[in-house]
Order: sequence, then structure tokens, then C-alpha cells
Amino acid sequence: MVARSRWRLGLLAILVVVALDQASKWWVLTSLFELPLPVRAGMGAVPIEVTPFFNLVMVWNYGVSFGLFGDSGARWLLVALSLTIAAILLVWMARLSRRLPTLAFALIIGGAVGNAIDRIVFGAVADFLDFHAYGYHFWAFNVADSAITIGVCLILVDSFLVHPQAEAGEARRAGNDGEVS
Repeated sequence: MVARSRWRLGLLAILVVVALDQASKWWVLTSLFELPLPVRAGMGAVPIEVTPFFNLVMVWNYGVSFGLFGDSGARWLLVALSLTIAAILLVWMARLSRRLPTLAFALIIGGAVGNAIDRIVFGAVADFLDFHAYGYHFWAFNVADSAITIGVCLILVDSFLVHPQAEAGEARRAGNDGEVS
């Protein structure tokens, strides 16, 4: 029962991330910047200043993180790579025994799928969140990128947590009668 509820949590988180990512991109493209759908990658819009440190922008990312390999024309390779990684993580997620890593993997999978949908539909990933300070603009990103980043951070946090049940199981398998070496 516990495993089934954990699996459902993971699948629900994936669906929520994909839905929020695609809905936010649709809103930015059609309502905020009023770009016609289907949008051709390359169409841009004037940035909208929200706060002194945050703008909404329209940036098309043809590459991977931070626009790397954007000039390589590897659209379908990036789609295949994203979906393959998502499938591998989904199998791995099914084998996890704790909620935090399950949620972390789900966030990463949902983000990868959200960005893969963009590459399939537009040929590039739609990024629109732009934080800046003292004249320096950080890379533009979207909800999918945020989910991936949060998921990776949760995996790192989980790696530093003590998991008594896992340690007890390892000790039993080692035949140490509960002693962990």
C-alpha cells in the first residue's frame, strides 16, 4: 500500500509539473506577449518589468542548459535524450522507497517532459522568467527548469539525511544483527 501511494504521488507530481509548465508557457505566449500560436521559435517580444529585479521576457532556447549546444541543430536528438532520461528516471522512481526522492525524481521527470514538449511543438524551449541584479541578468528559465532544479536540490538534501530504516536493512543484509559499520 505504501509503495502504491508513493507511486501515485510521483505520477501526480509529474502531471502537475507538466500541466503548470505548459499552461504558464501558453499564457505567456498567447496572453502576455500575444504571440500567435503556433509560434515560430525566434519570435520575440519586449520584456515586461515586473519588479526592479524580475522581468518577464520571451527567449527561445535551442540548446540545453544555459543555451549550450544551441547552434548544433540537435532538436530531435535533444527530444530523444530528454525522453530517454525521463523514462530511465521513471523506472528508477518506481523502485524508490521514500517520498522525498520520489518527489524529487517526479519533479525532474515532469520538467524534462515539459521542455521536450516545447522542442517537439516549437523546435526550442520557451523561457520567460528573467531575474537580474546590478545590471547582470541571469539565464532566462521556465517552470520546467525550476522543477528540475528543485528536484536536483531535493536529491542532494536527501543524500545528507539519515535514513534509519535503510541503515537497519543494510545491517541485516550484512549479518551484523543491527550494527552498522
